[in-house]
Amino acid sequence: MKKISKKLLVLGIALATVQGSYAIPAFARKYNLRCSDCHEAWPKLNHFGQTFKDNGYQLMTGRDAPIYQQPSYFPIMFRSMPQWHRESDNRVATDIVPGDPAKGQVESEVNTSGFDINELDIITAGTLYKNISFDVQPVLDTSGKFHLITYFVRFDNLLASSWLNLKVGEFSLDTLLSDDRNLMQSNVGGFYQSYYFNPVGDRNAFGIGNHQLGAELMGHSLNDYTRYAFSVVSSNDGQANNLPSTYDAYGEFTQGFELPKLGLETIGIYGYVGERPTYFQTSNGVPITGAGLGNRSFSRTGVYSLWYFGKFDLSTFYLHGQDNVFLGNNVPANEPLKLPAGAVGPTWNGGYAELHYTYNPQLILVGKYETVQISRQANPATRTALGDVKVWTVGYRWYPIMSSRAGLAWHQEYARELSVGTSPLTHNNDVTSSFLIGFDFDF
Repeated sequence: MKKISKKLLVLGIALATVQGSYAIPAFARKYNLRCSDCHEAWPKLNHFGQTFKDNGYQLMTGRDAPIYQQPSYFPIMFRSMPQWHRESDNRVATDIVPGDPAKGQVESEVNTSGFDINELDIITAGTLYKNISFDVQPVLDTSGKFHLITYFVRFDNLLASSWLNLKVGEFSLDTLLSDDRNLMQSNVGGFYQSYYFNPVGDRNAFGIGNHQLGAELMGHSLNDYTRYAFSVVSSNDGQANNLPSTYDAYGEFTQGFELPKLGLETIGIYGYVGERPTYFQTSNGVPITGAGLGNRSFSRTGVYSLWYFGKFDLSTFYLHGQDNVFLGNNVPANEPLKLPAGAVGPTWNGGYAELHYTYNPQLILVGKYETVQISRQANPATRTALGDVKVWTVGYRWYPIMSSRAGLAWHQEYARELSVGTSPLTHNNDVTSSFLIGFDFDF
């Protein structure tokens, strides 16, 4: 163990002597690193970047505390992406006579395009002191409203062990394939469908990619090949000022191993179990926030992996979802007679394969296929495939600027989604697509 620790220390010192970011340029400025030291293609981390994150944004050289930085240094980043994009939907409910809904409606293809902006991410993260780290991420949306999506403090290396790190606040769940570091950006392909999918008519809006409020105990080996995380979170999908009466739990375990001539490969398992209310206490007929009743269970479990072979890397993800019969049918648990005949809890399976080709540190090509398929509908009378989705996405990111002060990516992407039986009038398959060109920059 002492030999491994010494090697990591030497690696940290060596990287600190080269010119050069982790997820935010503030870390590059702090340690004088290059983007490629911590990223394969930002925001996607390489193994060293993941280790740096797991160590609490520390190189573990003994000079990570802010007291060792110049007084003018402040760890903050701004990120946004001015863009042009085109959106298409082949089955939109439109008036037969524009402006006269009394004449009836028909499904039509609608295409829109133009210049646009997305939200502004503001990220400040780093160390408050040795082995005490933090992360605060407010987001300014296009309407001018701020939203806090991440804010936590983390106590690192408790009892002088990398196996004990405690985080408290709001944070994304510890998944190897994080939606926060998705290379895709379009309205159709810019998120993982499997993380947020719920069957048609299901009242449970949970998504495993949502940030949660709670506490996380996380640990890892010194080389970060073996990792675990266990979280206890409030059953409110990260909604502040909403105190539910129950808690959810999430756990994951990953193991890395080296294959000759290929490098580090990683596999992992995860599981989330929780409850959601099926009705609420009311005041004058208005539901009281947080006062849920008739809680019923749900779960999300699965496996994932990350494989490297030359300049290619392949991420794979599988999820099995299951909701209670009352959640799936959107029926209060105190009114079981409202359940349809033969009602059951819905189940589904989702997953994706995402392939990257890193031509060099400044150019990466991306392709992704994702599908979610219902295996059992909550109402047996419902068409089994209703709500199934398939998404194809291709694109590339070229980084003409990568420095310790700022980064710029020229991003192009095309994504197409097929959703089974969800068109608004005829209940045929709905096909949407998105083409995006933008300048993704941070500084």
